[in-house]
Amino acid sequence: MNDHGEDPRPTRGAVREVYRVDRAATLSYSPDLDGLADPGEIVWAWVPYEEDPERGKDRPLLVVGRHKRQLLAMMLSSRGGDDPDEWLEIGPGRWDKENRVSYLRLDRVFALDEDDIRREGSILDGERFVEVALALKRIHGWSTTR
Repeated sequence: MNDHGEDPRPTRGAVREVYRVDRAATLSYSPDLDGLADPGEIVWAWVPYEEDPERGKDRPLLVVGRHKRQLLAMMLSSRGGDDPDEWLEIGPGRWDKENRVSYLRLDRVFALDEDDIRREGSILDGERFVEVALALKRIHGWSTTR
């Protein structure tokens, strides 16, 4: 690890960015802190930097659903932007030890397997998950389950 909290790309456990997810992606809310990642949970995994996918760091990700056999997740950050097609403020939560306001990056989708997850963090409440689902439905055309 270097001074900026960066880690080189691990040989295992690195999530990959998905540049296009078709409309078959289904958003669901079914958190259960049982050791397996479920939609609605915040998990931690190694996430590549946008400018250099060989570098990255452990980050919190919100699991939003599944696509085929993989989990779909969105990156959280304490630094958001102004573009509503890129960032959604979701507020503070137990996933951030400093209790800072978090923002969900809407335009970067990550696919991961259970083995890619380093640890489960916490659960995003259902009301905030609905806000996330509506934003993702608007931007990506994904469907939701009831």
